[in-house]
Amino acid sequence: MQNQIHSFRNFLSLGILMLMFAAFVAPVAAQSVLPPGNAVNLDDGIEEGPSNALGNLSDTEIWDIFRGGNPRDILAPTIEGQVMTTTGQQWRVIREQYILKYLGWAPLIVIGILAVFYLIRGPMKIAAGRSGKTIPRFSLSARVAHWFMAAIFIILGLTGLVILLGRVVIAPYLGLEANSVLTSAALQGHNLFGPLFIFALIWLFIKFVRGNFFQWVDLKWIFKLGGFFGGHVSSRQFNFGEKIWFWMVILVGIVISITGIIMLFPSLVEDVRWLQLSTILHAVGAVGLIAVAFGHIYIGTIGMEGSIDSMLKGEVDENWAKEHHDLWYEEVTGKSATEETEAPAKEEIS
Repeated sequence: MQNQIHSFRNFLSLGILMLMFAAFVAPVAAQSVLPPGNAVNLDDGIEEGPSNALGNLSDTEIWDIFRGGNPRDILAPTIEGQVMTTTGQQWRVIREQYILKYLGWAPLIVIGILAVFYLIRGPMKIAAGRSGKTIPRFSLSARVAHWFMAAIFIILGLTGLVILLGRVVIAPYLGLEANSVLTSAALQGHNLFGPLFIFALIWLFIKFVRGNFFQWVDLKWIFKLGGFFGGHVSSRQFNFGEKIWFWMVILVGIVISITGIIMLFPSLVEDVRWLQLSTILHAVGAVGLIAVAFGHIYIGTIGMEGSIDSMLKGEVDENWAKEHHDLWYEEVTGKSATEETEAPAKEEIS
């Protein structure tokens, strides 16, 4: 009986082993079976991958597609619905690497040049001295227009420089919190007085455009460098330097006004590149005017004797007019500017 039980166990063990072998071999055998002659290969829905691990496109081409165009083609039309603009990187580089880094030096350089010039040359005195006689030069309305523009320009210049250069100049010394407060206040003041600049610009143009058109006599002024290094230079009501300053204020002022409006109301433009360009032109134009304004202020105050009288009193000394605006003097008085210049009267000693 025991022999029969032992045989049955051996038979059962052998059966289990055969079943396990069949379960392992059956899938392999199924895969090796040849399909029938009329079998059709169906698409399993799996697409082929790239020909290499990096794909068929370079990183530059991928980012160009993502941006919607080649960033080096700044004039290409923008594609609607793109995630990025094509010029954002260029704008950031220009702003951070050039405008913030170097633009603020322009006014300081001009101040340094004027200081050196003043130490070497000194103020331009009236050669014959003051005659004691004056002639009208600017009306009250013209002077008010000038000083109104000057006041607005100074306010916008100071607030604009804080907005532009505050993080570079103020924050490292006074801290981020102080810079934040000053910049916020400057931004509010800049936006408030900005529209007044447009009004002042129009008023200034109306009052001073007459006499500021270029004439042949201005060529002599150019060749003699305005007489800064000696020698008489003929001029009408405004010399070439004053005309350049006037048209610079008007033309650059127009650019600043338009770009300022775009920056204040960005929804006016559909292409963001106009907004990016506006920030660059606004900063460069404004700082450029500020730098040249120091030269204008220098000549109108300590740089030339008797010059400031025209904007404070509306009158200038006759000898000053003969030396700096002789053709205008002859036109206004009907006298010759080359006649003997009157010296200031001296008191007799008894």
